Amino acid sequence: MLAKLKELNPELEIYSIKDEKFKQYGKIIDIDTNEIVSACEKLEFPKKNSQYKPSVKALEELLCAEKFHELLFGGCDAQIGICSGYNRLMNALEYHKSSEINVAVTPLVLLLGLEYEMEGTEYSSDNIKAFYLEKGEAVEIFSTSLHFCPCQVADEGFSCVVVLPKNTNTPLDKASDDRLLFAKNKWLICHDKNDALINRGVYPGIHGKNYEIKY
Repeated sequence: MLAKLKELNPELEIYSIKDEKFKQYGKIIDIDTNEIVSACEKLEFPKKNSQYKPSVKALEELLCAEKFHELLFGGCDAQIGICSGYNRLMNALEYHKSSEINVAVTPLVLLLGLEYEMEGTEYSSDNIKAFYLEKGEAVEIFSTSLHFCPCQVADEGFSCVVVLPKNTNTPLDKASDDRLLFAKNKWLICHDKNDALINRGVYPGIHGKNYEIKY
């Protein structure tokens, strides 16, 4: 699959998470993901577009949930959610003041950048790298890594577990002076041609090609 993705997307650098380049963005987590992948496969799947649920009770009650809490924050409270559906475009980038754990329920691609590549509130998509995850692979995405919705590599869509500190990505209690702070522990910019997100108040800070994963 990786070789095919590279062939079909020559304008984008696509790597395995086992490649040395991934070490700038995150690290592979050696953990048994069978239980959580199986549980995710039983959850309702969106009929169109993509959907993110920050906290899913069925996942947070799994036996493996405690291990994910330990991996993320040494036992501190965390939320286990899911992002799934249909998406092939970069569209936007976000970052948190914390790491994020992702588990690929299906094969997928993550489009990643680095916070230090931003020029103030602006970002050139020329810096984007893509990383392919096989089903069941788990990674920690560092707090300094820009990321957003995973991209599908099959017509059936994508599904990805998302583990973050409790309340991340939930609505702010009050307005912030920080133009990029879009939700709790979520700093967000979108592509300057993405009218849907701009109309929702997201800052249009990404310039250049809005990459689309072809498969």
